[in-house]
Amino acid sequence: MRLGINLGYWGLGMDADNIAVAQEADRLGYSVCWAAEAYGSDAATVLSYVAAKTERIDVGSAIFQIPARTPAMTAMTAATLDTLSGGRFRLGLGVSGPQVSEGWYGVKFDKPLARTREYVEIIRKAMSRERLSHEGAHWTLPLPGGPGKPLKLTVHPVREHIPLYIAAIGPKNLEQTGEIADGWLGIFFAPEHAALSLDPLKAGRAKAGQTLEGFDLCPTVAISVGEDVKAAADVQRPYTALYVGGMGSKEKNFYNQLARRMGYEQAADEIQEKYLAKDYAGAAAAVPHDLIDSTALLGTTERIADRMQAYADAGVTTLTLAPAGIANTVEERINTLRVGVEALERAGLA
Repeated sequence: MRLGINLGYWGLGMDADNIAVAQEADRLGYSVCWAAEAYGSDAATVLSYVAAKTERIDVGSAIFQIPARTPAMTAMTAATLDTLSGGRFRLGLGVSGPQVSEGWYGVKFDKPLARTREYVEIIRKAMSRERLSHEGAHWTLPLPGGPGKPLKLTVHPVREHIPLYIAAIGPKNLEQTGEIADGWLGIFFAPEHAALSLDPLKAGRAKAGQTLEGFDLCPTVAISVGEDVKAAADVQRPYTALYVGGMGSKEKNFYNQLARRMGYEQAADEIQEKYLAKDYAGAAAAVPHDLIDSTALLGTTERIADRMQAYADAGVTTLTLAPAGIANTVEERINTLRVGVEALERAGLA
C-alpha cells in the first residue's frame, strides 16, 4: 500500500506550509500529492507550482470539477501538467455538487452519470491524439453546420496513458467509475463498510471485463496523532460536520447519504439540521465518535499502524493522508507525515 498526501484547498493562509509539506512528502517517498478546487483556487495552477518545487512525487487533481472546464480543455491541461512535471500527473475528476455547478459555474446539474461518461470519452479521445470528433447528448464536436473541423492535440504528454481517477460516492457513480476509470478517489471510507464502495466498483470493473487488479483504490483519510484518541477524534469533528451537514442542500448531500448507508441515519439528520441552522458547534458535537474513528487515522503510531492494516486488508492501494488543518504548525503537519511512514513500516506495508 502506497501513501499519498492531500493538501486540500489553496489560499487558506498556509500556502507556504503546503509547499513545505509537499516537499517533505516527496523526500519521504510519498507516492502522490493531491490538490483540490471548489470555488476558490484552481487545482491546475497549484499542481504546476507543486510540481516545480518537487522532484519525484506525483501530482494529482482531487478533483478537477467537470462543470468548470470543457473536456477538451481538461485534456489540454492534463497533457500540459504531465509534460511540465516530467510524467508525474494524475487526472482526478468529479461532478462537484448542484450548489457549485449551478451557482458558481452556471452549469445545470443534471444527468451527472451520463455527463461524466461522455466527458471521459472525449478526454480519452483527445489524449490519444486522434482527431477529435464526438456526437453525444452533452457535447458535439465539431459543432455542425459551422467552420469547425476535427482537431488533434498538439502536446505530446510524457506518458501514452495518464491515469484517470473519478471521485464517486453513490452506488451508480461507483459502478460507472469501476467501468471507465483507472482509479477511485474516495472519502469517509471505513474498512468495516468497504462493501458499500467496493461491491459497485467490482461490478463496474466486471462490465469492462476487468477486476480490481491494477485499479487504484485511493481514499483520502484524515489523520490526527496523539495519545488521547477521543481528543484526536474531536479535532476532526468540524471537518466531518461540514461534509455530512453542510456540503450540499438538505435534499442533496452525497456525504450525508453515505453516513446514512453506514448506519448513522439519526445522527446524519441531527448534524444536517444543526449545520443548516448555522449551529456549527452543535453539528460538530452531534457527530458520533465511531463515525470519526472508523473513517480517520487517530491516536498513536501503533494504533494508526493497526488501522492502516485494516485499510490494506480492505483492498486500498493508495492511502491518502489529510493532515491539513489538523495541526497548528507546519512542523506538526510534517511530523504527521513522518508518523504516516513509520506506521506504514510498522504495519509491514511499506
